Amino acid sequence: MGRTVVKITLIGLLFALASTLPNKDDWDIYSFHFNSTVTSRYATTVITSRVANRMNESKEIEFHVRIPKNAFISKFRMFIDGQVYDGVVKAKEQAQQQYTEAVSRGESAGLVSSVGRTLEEFKTSVTVAAHKKVTFELTYEELMKRTHGKYELQIHARPMQPVRDFKVDVYIHEEAGISFIDVKGGLSTNALANAITKTHADKQAWVYFYPTVDQQKMCDSCGDQGMNGDLVIVYDVNRDNGLGHIKKSDGYFVHHFAPSDLPRIPKNVVFVIDQSGSMEGRKIEQTRTALIHILNDLAEDDHFGLITFDDRISYWKQELVQANSKNLESAKNFARNIQHRGSTDINKAVLQGARMLNAHNREGSASILILLTDGDPTSGVTNLEKIQSNVRQAIAGKFPLYCLGFGFDVNFNFLEKMSLQNNGVARRIYEDSDADLQLKGFYEEVATPLLTDVTMIYVGGTNLTQTNFSQYYNGSEIVVTGQITDNNIETFTPQVVAISVRINPQDSSAELFLNLSDDRIQRVWAYLTVKQLLDKELQLSGPEKEKVKKEAMELSLKYSFVTPLTSMVVTKPPGENTDVLHKPKEGETSRRWQSPGGQPNLAHLTPASGGYIGWVHSGEQIKPIQQHSSVQLRRRLLTVSSSLSREYFHISPLVVKQQHFSFVLDLSVNGELDSIATGGFSKIFIHLKTHQHVEVDAESQRVTVRDGQTVTYQAAGQDPSTVGR
Repeated sequence: MGRTVVKITLIGLLFALASTLPNKDDWDIYSFHFNSTVTSRYATTVITSRVANRMNESKEIEFHVRIPKNAFISKFRMFIDGQVYDGVVKAKEQAQQQYTEAVSRGESAGLVSSVGRTLEEFKTSVTVAAHKKVTFELTYEELMKRTHGKYELQIHARPMQPVRDFKVDVYIHEEAGISFIDVKGGLSTNALANAITKTHADKQAWVYFYPTVDQQKMCDSCGDQGMNGDLVIVYDVNRDNGLGHIKKSDGYFVHHFAPSDLPRIPKNVVFVIDQSGSMEGRKIEQTRTALIHILNDLAEDDHFGLITFDDRISYWKQELVQANSKNLESAKNFARNIQHRGSTDINKAVLQGARMLNAHNREGSASILILLTDGDPTSGVTNLEKIQSNVRQAIAGKFPLYCLGFGFDVNFNFLEKMSLQNNGVARRIYEDSDADLQLKGFYEEVATPLLTDVTMIYVGGTNLTQTNFSQYYNGSEIVVTGQITDNNIETFTPQVVAISVRINPQDSSAELFLNLSDDRIQRVWAYLTVKQLLDKELQLSGPEKEKVKKEAMELSLKYSFVTPLTSMVVTKPPGENTDVLHKPKEGETSRRWQSPGGQPNLAHLTPASGGYIGWVHSGEQIKPIQQHSSVQLRRRLLTVSSSLSREYFHISPLVVKQQHFSFVLDLSVNGELDSIATGGFSKIFIHLKTHQHVEVDAESQRVTVRDGQTVTYQAAGQDPSTVGR
């Protein structure tokens, strides 16, 4: 009987907690606007959400949006009852101090941030009085990167309910002229086609997206909760084969260099493929598929090699060979037979790949080394710094290393540092049905080298961003920005030098300098400088690392950028909780800061797009679990410790309808193991938001419910008792 009572009581408590979650019927998002302005590939986007509390009592109202991962948040404001509350960007240490002070006052203070495949989340909330309104305004900035011959401006629309006044306004101004513009993404469907207006006139373009309330429920990714999808504006600008486009303003300049009609350069490429045991299943199958597609795309004057590795190294050929039909067919047969096995010797594999490229004649060609792995080194040399040192010495700056990290078990910081040290980049490949397309898509970015050993020279320029590039690929773009010494344009002379190519100002058919009157060029300089300083900081150590870190932080604070070194303190009315926004690096787990007393807060790593859900507790990351998006959310709690004389309670699978959980990550469940041997739980904890908790203690046979200052106790077979208010 006691078991039945506790079972029914606990299920009732769960539903009681569920019913207290924010209900979208309690408040109305009556206006939701995106306003993006793009000039010289630099986009500034403002999201404005206006919400009304329709209830006769105060309600907590949430603002929850997703922004591109490469963007920096630069402003957040709330307008409540005629008052403006501005978020403040501070050094992370200062923000942490404000966080701990809030906790010491008894307020719940938290981190509000997450990373997905292409998006990050911003989430905060504020209490709004009965029949009052609040306006949220978030601004973020990004320098758009050109890949595959185009720029993409991604706007993610997910207002969580149909909105009467929903608008997306995009304005693009490019002095070079816009060559084409298109609208794609999950929201660019037949059902929403007449909600999209696109206008293009030489140097300017406008895109408007004004769906009706009914249309917001009709599209493929729409429903009663409104839209949930992307609008992607795709465009490119007119090009010439000269020096490119240079804009200047108030002593700053930005140079976009992307010649398109240059002859391709034959390439030498070595693929180093992890075939260790952890690649078992779909990962190895997708790798085989992608590799075969990539081999089909090699040109006949390319040379290539294949290495697979676990704790042993397997070669298709000991040296690079020409990509003729006979060799390609043999290589594809080799790829089809790649099998998972053994441990992971990354050091030896990459060194052998570098050896093959160094042994091949590189004159008149471009060499590339590509590593694909899904885990940490577990065989041979396993010290990460030693591996990085060995690889750097072997490559010696002669060609780039591109590292592809498959999944979330890989040490992404290790791969990122190793690739940056060797003039390459690291890219995460997400474990998903399209992983083979991700691999192929990355290869296509580097498939057609046009220039090697590119040096951008600016006589009369100072405080320059990166000016040396190992290779320039078709469809990409080199961007350099800096300051003009003494703002004297007469002494400023740009020049581009590459192997066998020299481009001078007189070679350019385009107008060399374009004057702009706003501060956008200065912000482009600050944005790109901070990005590159963060990359540089990752590669350094000791005093040099601290110097670069300090420089990046000072620039972030000056221009109010939320970066991995700064945080935004969300200012709220007196008595409200304190939110601290932190931007994690790729591969870094987002976590809450420790509260005083050493008790860790449960933190969420929320997927923003096709990602994973994970938890961090006392700095230890639990293996992520796949996110599901079905209409019902299933939670199962395990039976308690079998070491007890009798089973105390058991909860069958509990199904909670999604409308009760506006944000399901506000509900979390964890437990305290009775012993490793039995695998049972002596305690189970259920947390809802920051102030509601259920504790089930199997040994004392008692359930404790805490709701703010109110605490309710119930022992097995007894009536509940409540204390507090």
